[in-house]
Amino acid sequence: MTVVDPDTKAGWVPEADEQSDADGAEDMPLSMRLSIADTLTLGNATCGFMAVYFTTTGILIPHLTGSEETGMARHSAATAVILMLMAAIFDLFDGLVARKLRSSPMGAELDNLSDLISFGLAPAYFVLVYGMVADDAHQRVSALAAIVVLLAVVLRLARFSCVTLKDGMFQGMPSPFGALTVVSIVLLELPFVPTLLAIIGVAWLMVSRVEYPKPRGILAVAMLSWIVGAMGLLAAWAFDAPGGQLLLQTGCALQVVLGAVIPLFATARRVNTFRDNRREARAAQLP
Repeated sequence: MTVVDPDTKAGWVPEADEQSDADGAEDMPLSMRLSIADTLTLGNATCGFMAVYFTTTGILIPHLTGSEETGMARHSAATAVILMLMAAIFDLFDGLVARKLRSSPMGAELDNLSDLISFGLAPAYFVLVYGMVADDAHQRVSALAAIVVLLAVVLRLARFSCVTLKDGMFQGMPSPFGALTVVSIVLLELPFVPTLLAIIGVAWLMVSRVEYPKPRGILAVAMLSWIVGAMGLLAAWAFDAPGGQLLLQTGCALQVVLGAVIPLFATARRVNTFRDNRREARAAQLP
């Protein structure tokens, strides 16, 4: 998540020497100059767009044209999801780089727009295509579920820009985690109704008030390791490695379980905090 250092002026690029006007770079407004963190953010957006591209060319078009490679083609589906995972890596590192090297004045806006592409449009489109190619799916209902996912990400990103939360916590499931959970549900290839209900449940978690920890320190390392491992599972599945299907389903199931368990831990922690506060209040009232 891109962060702007409040103690630093927007002039994150050193003032240009008046004698170097010949190259014209000094005349560019500061708000139009990209930082290293912004470049990573644009990599996030590029991965999201390419995920949509591979979903279209490798899954949807063969299905519509009636070619031999129909349905959820392994290679294209794996490539699309790997690109979403790469987008999550870019999203993780642009925040780390921004905190170390600072970002441009438009860094936060770039981050939200890129997240909308990679973790809103790409997974919603994946759900939409699933509804068109799966044998037991219903296209119009799947389209509605895709819209719900997209709007949930839009609302979540808008709220993130407007609401100030305590340090180290997100309100609602983070959009990268939500996007990966949605595509994991699709790749599990469950019956249509459970798949639909699970996708809507993830969309609800993204706009809920459930608190999720921000990926920093050990948690960031764990998240990066999980993403790299997921890429390996997808590659094994795509190339039909021995046990690749089972490994992928196991990884997808773990992703879904994490999405369901974290809110339970957060709710339990909130209940315990409420009980502790009540006990302290009662103890303070005793003579």
